[in-house]
Amino acid sequence: MAMTADDILAHPALAPCVRGQAQSLLQIQEASPRIASLFATQQRWLMAHAALAKYFRNAANDPGAGLLAERFLELVQHHKLASRNTASAFLKELLKYDMIRFVAGSEGRRHRPIEPVPAVLMALFHWHALHLGTLDGLDGGARAAGFRARPDLLGAIQPLISDGLIGSGDVRKPGRTFSLFTWVDEGGIVMDRLIVGCQQGADGLARIRTDVTSIAGLAQRLNLSRTQLGRKFAEAEAMGSLGWSGPRGKSPLWVSADFRREYHVAQAVKLAIIDAAFEACVVHGRPTAGAVAPA
Repeated sequence: MAMTADDILAHPALAPCVRGQAQSLLQIQEASPRIASLFATQQRWLMAHAALAKYFRNAANDPGAGLLAERFLELVQHHKLASRNTASAFLKELLKYDMIRFVAGSEGRRHRPIEPVPAVLMALFHWHALHLGTLDGLDGGARAAGFRARPDLLGAIQPLISDGLIGSGDVRKPGRTFSLFTWVDEGGIVMDRLIVGCQQGADGLARIRTDVTSIAGLAQRLNLSRTQLGRKFAEAEAMGSLGWSGPRGKSPLWVSADFRREYHVAQAVKLAIIDAAFEACVVHGRPTAGAVAPA
């Protein structure tokens, strides 16, 4: 059976498994920063999932159909993910940086359908495999291996995951510190970096020391605005979610146990949604939404 979020959150191996997952996400960001920007904020993350789900579902009914921009804008508005203008600007940015393209042979149409480029599909495939691997680390399963052996499953699993993420109140309204970071550019990557830098074996500590000693250094490494990141850190510090173990900017940063738990809760909710989607497609043989595999 698929694990619930409570099962995952209570698992004794969650902290090291999630830490390894965060390290892998950082490596993905370093290797493909432009593609990683698709998921740079909570809003962009959910819009991207919504667009991909619609694309895969269209492919199931009509291979090569792609996705019409108007249908995407309607979907975003229906789920209240963003304003129409924000969603339109998001699509234009994806076209500008060649993360989506017009479907071949659609020239001359009044409304040309779009589709993700192979590199985006490959990155999406690795994202799914990574999270399935995290689940395997918790229960000794073989989800990731099964998924890698059947890349066409991507088109079936992703729409179910999208439905779960968009329909989850816990995803849409996470803990207060997690929410503070996830709505700022690259906020998720910042939190991943903090979690990777946390001292291990820190269960029971109210403040968990990290290996981060400089906001400027962190901003430079992640290619972020020092001013914007400093502002968010100041807000988190005022909330008691993080702080300096000694002189500001010259000593290790600590994160609160509550902040780390918020991160773990968010990961548990996401992983449970992914596990349920995998079980629906593989264990129960739910029909595929769209047999589109990464090239």
